[in-house]
Amino acid sequence: MRTCRFLASLVVCLLLFAAVNAQSVWTPEMQVRLNVPGSPDVSPDGRWVVYTLNGPVMTADKSEFVTQIWIASADGKVSRQLTFADKSSTNPKFSPDGSMIAFTSTRKDNRNNIFILRLAGGEAEQITDLKSSVGVFDWSPDGTAIAYTMTDAKTDEEEKNDKGRNDFRWVEENTKLARLYLVPVAKDAGGKLEPRQLTKADRHISSFDWSPDGKRIVVSHLQSPVANYWPTADLAMVDVASGTLTPFAVTEAMEAAPMFSPDGQWVAATVSTLPVRWAQSERIAIYPSAGGTPRMMRDSYDSQPEPFGWSADGKTILFTEARGTATGLYLMDTASGNITMPHPARAVFTGVTINKDGVIAGVAQMADMAPEIYVGRLTDPMPVKVTSHNADRGSMQVAKTEVLKWKSKDGREIEGLLTYPAGYTAGTKVPLILNIHGGPAGVFQQSYIGGRGSYPLATLASKGYAILRPNPRGSSGYGTEFRRANIKDWAGGDYEDLMSGVDHVIAMGVADANRLGVMGWSYGGYMTSMIITKTNRFKAASAGAPVTNMMSFNGTADIPSFLPDYFESEFWEAPELYAKHSAMFNIKNAKTPTLVQHGENDLRVPIEQGYQLHNALRRLGVPTRMIVLPRQPHGIQEPRLQIATMQSNIDWFEKYLK
Repeated sequence: MRTCRFLASLVVCLLLFAAVNAQSVWTPEMQVRLNVPGSPDVSPDGRWVVYTLNGPVMTADKSEFVTQIWIASADGKVSRQLTFADKSSTNPKFSPDGSMIAFTSTRKDNRNNIFILRLAGGEAEQITDLKSSVGVFDWSPDGTAIAYTMTDAKTDEEEKNDKGRNDFRWVEENTKLARLYLVPVAKDAGGKLEPRQLTKADRHISSFDWSPDGKRIVVSHLQSPVANYWPTADLAMVDVASGTLTPFAVTEAMEAAPMFSPDGQWVAATVSTLPVRWAQSERIAIYPSAGGTPRMMRDSYDSQPEPFGWSADGKTILFTEARGTATGLYLMDTASGNITMPHPARAVFTGVTINKDGVIAGVAQMADMAPEIYVGRLTDPMPVKVTSHNADRGSMQVAKTEVLKWKSKDGREIEGLLTYPAGYTAGTKVPLILNIHGGPAGVFQQSYIGGRGSYPLATLASKGYAILRPNPRGSSGYGTEFRRANIKDWAGGDYEDLMSGVDHVIAMGVADANRLGVMGWSYGGYMTSMIITKTNRFKAASAGAPVTNMMSFNGTADIPSFLPDYFESEFWEAPELYAKHSAMFNIKNAKTPTLVQHGENDLRVPIEQGYQLHNALRRLGVPTRMIVLPRQPHGIQEPRLQIATMQSNIDWFEKYLK
């Protein structure tokens, strides 16, 4: 099958580009300066791909990541930058005739607006001028208009109250919703571009897709944009001429990511199983676009498919999905529901897209290969790496990472990634850091270890550390049963999975049992805080944005339905259960020196969780420090603060493990 040949060749191509030369000096500064490509979009004729490139800007008065738009030829011979504004430009999309790209930018008044750039030359033209900001957008099939979502703007009265500091608010009242609008590309007789509001119903539009004839738009909408309301997603059909919104798929399940077939007769969407759980399980359903009963497709390997397109003949739906430590590229036959994966999953793919003629583009990376854009036509013998934005890293040795498997205490097989120290000599025992992912339904994949984040894996490896990144029960990438195997059992079976992984690396003769560290963010921070109450085997710990007190967390976080779903009870119904699984109710056992890291504006895991851990350890006389990261939400978003976070981790482990 042609698609099979393309996907198989892509993996071979990635392996060829993974070769590196010998040098091993890594720093957090270098890791932060990784150029990150994303959001590829293939031109209608398949000759070009536009994409974004995100990089740090650090000057005397700036510390931010800025995104610009680039274009590359599909043969990889040409690559050039298209936007140069001080503010970010994002989400480029080719017009249906390929002559223009539309994109969004905050270059005016820090409000996200739509701009059009003609590839023949000229300046970008702003076609929206909004009091609020554009969310998602897409061209109409005939290229005469662009549909977009916009969050409700503040009223004049609200603006006045803001200026007068009479800006009190009521929690979850007067929530601003995103509604669907349409703006023409060509100016009217008066020289204006007048947008038209399509939806007025009090539902938050999260995504949409045009019908091929341009007469309808299928939308996914929620009760509220607040994170806790994601299970309320339903589908509706919007008539473009009248703006009439008609319910399309409205059930207790979550329906999302709608996508018209090439002939317009069908709509594919993801549909959750019931009851809707935070440890999600979904399938692809195919609906008659005129309405009717959907056909539920077969369950995929991980039950979390991410569709990215239909084949031109409408016989196949293409989707990606986590498969262990890599990404699977899958084909689903729409007639039989059969799912095939043409080649074993070896790389990590993101932003995968396909044009109407079957040209695929995506970002690919491996543990020892920085992310770049790859493009290939289904009939091509070999895909093309069309960007080289991280070519300077070819001179840097990236420490070896391998996939490990071991048996947990109860016999369950667990998989993880072990990164060796740079230049490791077999038989040498080295300090080991256990790194725990978030979620808990996250997953460690074979992403490039020289990139950004809170944990500088390449730098730690260059300093002589081994790093173990397990995927314990509760992780994605291994099926629904595995993802839900920690229900009502946080820091139970998953704790044994982690400890047995550490024991396995010790038994391999790699880890020094007397020099063990542990670190993790979010759920990884939770597990770190629990680990120090359960064992003293670790000489140092770093807890990032940790959940430490389940009762106060559930009352302050923006996802109050999260823990009651995992523990199948509210905390007032089972206080002993919440206490058993909270570090703060077991903290008297802690003796491990612990670093706490937390963003000051974290709504997902409020900073009071970090303060509780830090203050308790201080009162117990346990060595501890806490770094507060101003302005930062749940993830660290500024370059200098990422560097500070990385460096504080390095310093902490250097102090206690060496």
